[in-house]
Amino acid sequence: MSSAKPTSSPDVATEAPRATAKAAPTRTRWKVFLLLLGVVSLNYIDRGSVSVALPLITKDLHLTKEVTGFVLSAFFWTYALMQLPAGWLIDRFGPRRMAGGACVGWGIATGLTAGATGVGSLLAARLALGAVEAPVMPAGGKLNATWLAPKERGRGAVLMDGGAPLGSALGGIAISGLIAWTGSWRISFVVAGVVTVAVGFLALWFLRDTPREHRSVNEAEATYIEEAHAAEDAAAPCEDRPAKLRSYVHHRSFWGMCLGWMGFNGVFYGLLTWGPLYLSETKGFDIKSIGWSTLVIFGAGFVGELIGGWLSDTWRDRGGNTNTVLRTMMGAAGVAVMAGLLGVVLVPDALTAVLLLAGVLFFLRWAGLYWALPSTLGGRANAGVVGAAMNLSGNIAGIVTPIAVGFIVGGTGSYTWALLYFVGAGALFTVSSLFIDYSRRLVVR
Repeated sequence: MSSAKPTSSPDVATEAPRATAKAAPTRTRWKVFLLLLGVVSLNYIDRGSVSVALPLITKDLHLTKEVTGFVLSAFFWTYALMQLPAGWLIDRFGPRRMAGGACVGWGIATGLTAGATGVGSLLAARLALGAVEAPVMPAGGKLNATWLAPKERGRGAVLMDGGAPLGSALGGIAISGLIAWTGSWRISFVVAGVVTVAVGFLALWFLRDTPREHRSVNEAEATYIEEAHAAEDAAAPCEDRPAKLRSYVHHRSFWGMCLGWMGFNGVFYGLLTWGPLYLSETKGFDIKSIGWSTLVIFGAGFVGELIGGWLSDTWRDRGGNTNTVLRTMMGAAGVAVMAGLLGVVLVPDALTAVLLLAGVLFFLRWAGLYWALPSTLGGRANAGVVGAAMNLSGNIAGIVTPIAVGFIVGGTGSYTWALLYFVGAGALFTVSSLFIDYSRRLVVR
């Protein structure tokens, strides 16, 4: 019997396992997500590099607190604006080209940031960076839908999204180390840009839109994934077919997803953009100390994200109801985040503040499981656009938060109310997460 061809026919699907019974499935799908981990890590190194270098940039370019808030926010203006177009392009042309091409593009934009001579040129560089980075996360959500079985998507989601805290952690060390070595924040941006462009070309070479297209996927792995998708479709309440985004706006779970991701990003982007300056101005950290503390805080987020993905999939594999598992985990994470942030407000000691923020990031990053939602709620056909809608909502918080914190700190002369702002964002994440039905595809007309 010849190798089975990709098909949805039940007869062929049942014959395929016998044809490949002697061959163990390859694990190329996990290599794909390890590469995505690297791509997303670079994404956050590049977008967070300005925050790490901010004490030097604000002095060099003479930026006030209010102007600094706008500079930090500028990235998110174009990043958010391009989410829905990027999602449509991903569903239309596939995630490989969009993810790899975006990586090359933002590497160039990062390098160009080194040439900023004032507020205008710095804003332009940040706007360009936001526009070209927009496709990467929705593309990852699409790859999660097409490459993984439903029971693996939690691990896939946090492995990809784990690049956010990992990149933020390594970025602090990498950028501060380069600055200390060269004596110039500008050279660090050039180096980061060159590395990112190289990784972008690697992604274009290695990634494929579907498992059948990849030269390293054997018949057993392809059949395993296809049969899992067929079973998912059979259990779904509606067909997996392209739908308009407006078809989802009538569903509570869609809005729970969007608002929950907005609340999550209100905390995460607030700490990512203003955290280094907070440590510098309130705790007296120098650029080297900022780098190490950033490694500890966001490194804890990376570890927490991986543990959250493992816990979610393991609990469900042992019979846990999907909604019980995820609502419990998101609710517990939200409470821990709010408690940790209140602790930072109340405890003045620098070391304790760093440890509390590390705890906040450990639990906050359990929200990486949200990146399984585009495929769960929208199906494989619409994972790109649903993921883009979720990321658009999250990056509205990215736009608002740096500006709001800039005015809060500038107006009060203190970070206390900024931290309480983050507590409010944590509450939005917690409550919204409890309104999502994590177990089934949304019915669209």
